[in-house]
Amino acid sequence: MTDIAQGRRWVLAVHGGAGTIERASLTPEREADFRAGLEAALAAGAAVLDACGSGLDAVEAAVRSLEDEPLFNAGRGAVFTAEGTIELDAAVMDGATLAAGAVIGVTRTRNPVSLARAVMERTAHVVLQGLGADSFALTTGLEQVDPAYFATDWRWQQLQKARQAGAVALDHTAYEERKYGTVGAVALDRSGHLAAATSTGGMTNKMWGRVGDTPLIGAGTYANGTCAVSATGHGEFFIRATVARDVAALMDYAGLTLHEAVERKVQDELVRLGGRGGVIAVDRRGEVALVFNTPGMYRGMQREGGSPLVAIFDDDG
Repeated sequence: MTDIAQGRRWVLAVHGGAGTIERASLTPEREADFRAGLEAALAAGAAVLDACGSGLDAVEAAVRSLEDEPLFNAGRGAVFTAEGTIELDAAVMDGATLAAGAVIGVTRTRNPVSLARAVMERTAHVVLQGLGADSFALTTGLEQVDPAYFATDWRWQQLQKARQAGAVALDHTAYEERKYGTVGAVALDRSGHLAAATSTGGMTNKMWGRVGDTPLIGAGTYANGTCAVSATGHGEFFIRATVARDVAALMDYAGLTLHEAVERKVQDELVRLGGRGGVIAVDRRGEVALVFNTPGMYRGMQREGGSPLVAIFDDDG
């Protein structure tokens, strides 16, 4: 499924994960909750852009909103590892400068996307992981929480089911929706600058220390002067295919449009590899691509002066 749109002024897009998301798997009430979560994220980012804020500020605000919504697999509501802990990954990238920051396996920062930005702006590094990232977080002034804050009962039940099945679940609601759980945002601001941010709790019952594509710049997150990309899906395949960077490279070096580049990576290369998931992207002209090779993807977009548009299913706008 592909959604493409083109416009001017600022543009914002968000996602809350992709997978086997079908109408029969969601009650009307739960569907409404997911749509409300996406709309809240768009509202948070749009408020920044309407106030002439930067794309970087906007994607951070949008992803923070998604991290605070327990329906999505990022921040509060993230999935459990095989050890029964929660490890959070996030990344941000500023297309105007190619500055980037990421964190891997953090356990106490309420909004990991903001910690990723702090790595970008306050250190000489791009990625901090584990205890080092948690220690750095204490110096930033960002809100720290007890790890129990992130836990929800339904995620715990997912872990028990995965343990019983001896499986690593690559989905948001492991045995119901089969959803690849990640959240992200991309934006083009009024200055013409692009930015991307992505955040995730990873995979239910994942091995301790497993790292997916989200915090790897060029795999699940990328932005330059051409486009901004945030991915969601089976991270191992997105890493192997360097999906996010290749979208920009195909545009820069092969002359493809945003639509053509995203389609090639998601619908062609990933499918051949066996990878499932989706991508949201925006280019410097304001073209937006929301592309996925699964039955559904939680997604939304908004243009300056326009209303927010959110969708979930394959045939959903």
